[in-house]
Amino acid sequence: MFKDILLPVDLGDRESQQKAVKAAVEFAKAFGSRLHVLTIVPDFGMSIVGGFFPKNFEEEALEEANKQLHAFVAEVVPSDVKVQHIVAHGTIYEQILHFARETKVDLIVMASHRPELQDYLLGPNAARVVRHANCSVTVVRD
Repeated sequence: MFKDILLPVDLGDRESQQKAVKAAVEFAKAFGSRLHVLTIVPDFGMSIVGGFFPKNFEEEALEEANKQLHAFVAEVVPSDVKVQHIVAHGTIYEQILHFARETKVDLIVMASHRPELQDYLLGPNAARVVRHANCSVTVVRD
């Protein structure tokens, strides 16, 4: 039923990802799916902000995120699950949606924290992904 599953993870908050990882792994095992594990290094937002960081900051941040992602996957995803590691750079929900469209994933499994007041006003990443994704989305509460 699901050939390709996208699992966006926040490496800065690994504990909140546990339930989503477990669900994605269970789906991948049940359907023999490939698991695309994605982490996103946020961009600076405004170009003027980037001027306050060293020249190679983004490149080094992406390299470090890649190392952390591989370590995280080795720790939480069984070796019998086919995995693709992806490190993206940009706005979180935009990168999730972009990768989902480009790869034509069948399912996105993502963690979401309990909504707080600012989430009702601004909209969390999970809500944006659910509204705009072209595939099924499973949101797992931590």
